[in-house]
Amino acid sequence: MSENLAVEVRFTLPFKRRLKSLSKRYRQIRKDIQPIIDELQAGNFVGAQIAGTNYVVFKVRAKNSDIPAGKSGGYRLIYQLVSPQCVLLLLIYAKSDQADVAAAEIASAIEEVMQEP
Repeated sequence: MSENLAVEVRFTLPFKRRLKSLSKRYRQIRKDIQPIIDELQAGNFVGAQIAGTNYVVFKVRAKNSDIPAGKSGGYRLIYQLVSPQCVLLLLIYAKSDQADVAAAEIASAIEEVMQEP
């Protein structure tokens, strides 16, 4: 019998700002990313690990219900695995707006989070 401890998923300020901005154009964004948040809370760390940072950072794709392009034209969520019990959602972007995110941008988001009260 394993312990059923939920992983804490925290929304960082950079993530909240981007989510708010994207939600003005894409009405279904919160519904589209909820399955990923549910997976993370269940302890399933989905996505591909990103190299080039000194942190354990993953990028995961999510579909965009507002445009019929599937996951490839959807959203990208960048999250940091702080510990097996804590995940920080760092960044989100629409693939149609931004092709990729630089390691420096991820590091900048992590630095901003470290300065949050």
